[in-house]
Amino acid sequence: MRVVIGEDEALLREGLTLLLGREGFEVVAAVGDAPAVVEHARRLAPDLVLTDIRMPPDRTDDGLRAAVRIRAAQPGVAVVVLSQHVHGQYAVELLGARARGVGYLLKQRVADVGNFVRDLRRVADGDVALDPEVVTAMLARRDDGVERLSARRREVLGLVAEGRSNAAIARRLGITEKAVVAHVSGVYEALGLADDADDHRRVLAVVRYLTR
Repeated sequence: MRVVIGEDEALLREGLTLLLGREGFEVVAAVGDAPAVVEHARRLAPDLVLTDIRMPPDRTDDGLRAAVRIRAAQPGVAVVVLSQHVHGQYAVELLGARARGVGYLLKQRVADVGNFVRDLRRVADGDVALDPEVVTAMLARRDDGVERLSARRREVLGLVAEGRSNAAIARRLGITEKAVVAHVSGVYEALGLADDADDHRRVLAVVRYLTR
């Protein structure tokens, strides 16, 4: 899998390059500013772009803008943005109307190499990967149906948006799989979403609801 990395901190950029190379990714470019991310994505047509949100030249949301531009110009390129902080509005802008092949992960996720790499591969395959905290922030932007979600169901929804199966959610939360099914059904009912046996489609359905 061919990857372009955008990260302005040289040490982290080098660390990501080494980590991904060790995990079997081919890092075709690792650059330190947003215009270079866009240019290398255009020129090299990678399978995945992994970029920080705050990058030069302005060090605000330049990396996010680069990711949005890449998604618009190159729909076949998967994009994952990394951030130190949760910004629900950033997630909405990134997902846009096409919730596919996209991820918004917090930087601390990199420390869990196994899950981080799995998330990257899932996004490259067309799935969606969102941190639970990001989903919570997106939910906070809505006022229709969200108030009917309990704290536990918000937690379950966050894990659903990560792409976790019911069995994996049950293990994570220390509850039965039957209880997870009940919580997921309650989430769909509260949000007006039809249930689906396909984990991939159910993630997309939730994300589309949150961003419409």
